[in-house]
Amino acid sequence: MPKEYRTIQEVAGPLMLVRGVEGVTYNELGEIELFSGEKRRCKVLEIDGGNALVQLFESSTGINLSNSKVRFLGRSMELGVSEDMLSRVFDGLGRPIDGGPEILPDKRMDINGLPMNPAARNYPQEFIQTGISAIDGLNTLVRGQKLPIFSASGLPHANLAAQIARQAKVRGTSEPFAVVFAAMGITFEESNFFIQSFKETGAIDRTVMFVNLANDPAVERIATPRMALTAAEYLAFEKNMHVLVILTDITNYADALREVSAARKEVPGRRGYPGYMYTDLASLYERAGRQKGKNGSITMIPILTMPEDDKTHPIPDLTGYITEGQIILSRELFRKGVTPPIDVLPSLSRLKDKGIGEGKTRADHANTMNQLFAAYARGKEAKELMTILGEAALTDIDKLYAKFADAFEQEYVSQGYDANRDIEETLAIGWKLLSILPRSELKRIKDVFLDQYYAN
Repeated sequence: MPKEYRTIQEVAGPLMLVRGVEGVTYNELGEIELFSGEKRRCKVLEIDGGNALVQLFESSTGINLSNSKVRFLGRSMELGVSEDMLSRVFDGLGRPIDGGPEILPDKRMDINGLPMNPAARNYPQEFIQTGISAIDGLNTLVRGQKLPIFSASGLPHANLAAQIARQAKVRGTSEPFAVVFAAMGITFEESNFFIQSFKETGAIDRTVMFVNLANDPAVERIATPRMALTAAEYLAFEKNMHVLVILTDITNYADALREVSAARKEVPGRRGYPGYMYTDLASLYERAGRQKGKNGSITMIPILTMPEDDKTHPIPDLTGYITEGQIILSRELFRKGVTPPIDVLPSLSRLKDKGIGEGKTRADHANTMNQLFAAYARGKEAKELMTILGEAALTDIDKLYAKFADAFEQEYVSQGYDANRDIEETLAIGWKLLSILPRSELKRIKDVFLDQYYAN
């Protein structure tokens, strides 16, 4: 039986100081029992000799210092995992909130995970089809990759996240595919949107959801992505599933990290975020990947809203260093009615060339991808020139490129949130748009593909 302490010295917001403790370790889980018999959970943030600073998971309201007891449980936070988690909805601490029964766990796993040995990692290379042309065709996602979506407040990243979760699949294989969806600091309305969206399409059957609402405690928000990744590691590396992990919104997570850091009176780093935020984010993102000798994989799409649309803000900045590229949403395209408003030029998937080509997508994919990028970039330049100098200043070929850029945004990038395009359809739309330009302009495509697919 764990030893009980009645030496609570002070409570300040979510923090509590317990004196005279023995054998207590950092990150250990604790339980506070109030005079009424009510129990609340906490974890150790700091140990200094016999003093333990603990953080409460629930509110500190009603804690009486003289007649409340603290027990330390001798273990860090764990999640009970089982295949029964699929199709279920949990709160940020892994408790069911969908009205269903408790999970009977196969085993209990530490939510901080075990670091993956770099030598045991397999290179990400299989194509994952999201059904979204701007991602599949131009910024291809591969299995085991970390590809964040950089959004901004008011942009429809929730719709895009739900669409990817519903549609994503590994092609040409019957291997089991699951989605682990973790939402941090979202509103009840958003939470409802995700749950309903998954239920309506039946995607909930292969999804595990962790939902931390905006009014839940900050420390729970810090645990939520770790809970989700623990569930993903179990499904991927013990049950051989391919797991797509979607984390939204990393900005709310980082703000919770800052809140806890300020409560601990730590020296702040850039914009008040703790100096260890890079390491902390890396401890989440690096849990994605593939392991040698294991069939399963974890692919991760973290979603973050850039404060003030600023991609040099610490959160997107540090995320960009750790992950393999980024998908950027554009306010300008959103105003034009392009859905999803993915800005393909600054977006990048660093592993896209590993997941495309003969036997993965199609032999002409790389050529057409490069040609579409080049033509769209030139078309945007032509449109800017037209705005400044008027249409008369453009050559005939420039006018064709401007026409191409408009058609590209309306037909290729914009597809709505219900269209699920396979890669063949995406490539066909690409060829249709390239046919706006004369064949002599398509210098990035081999003649053998032009002969086969070019329409003019």
